[in-house]
Amino acid sequence: MEHWDLKTVDVQPHQPKILHSARGEARSILINLPAGESMQEHQVHERAYVVVIEGEVELGGQTGGPGLAAVFDPRERHAVTARSDARLLLVLAPWPGDGHPGARD
Repeated sequence: MEHWDLKTVDVQPHQPKILHSARGEARSILINLPAGESMQEHQVHERAYVVVIEGEVELGGQTGGPGLAAVFDPRERHAVTARSDARLLLVLAPWPGDGHPGARD
C-alpha cells in the first residue's frame, strides 16, 4: 500500500507532483495552484477526477473549497481557477486514455 498526507506533501506551484502512475490503470497528480491562476480550458484523453484538498476554486461552473469533487468525461472541456491558493488532487483514469500520445494502439 502506498499512502500520502495530501496536505503536507511538498508540491511547488507550476510543478505538479505525480504521486502514482500505473499504465492501464490510473495516474494521481497533486497540484499547487496559486490564487488567481488557472488551468485554462482544456481536455484530456482520460476521465479526470478533481478533488479540492485546500483553498477555493472555480471548477466546472461550481465554486467550492476542501471536499469539492468533480469528474469529467474523457475529452470533456473544463477549466480550474484558484480563488485562493489551492491544492488539488487530479486522478486520470485509465492511464493513458485512448488517443493519448503515450497510449498503445
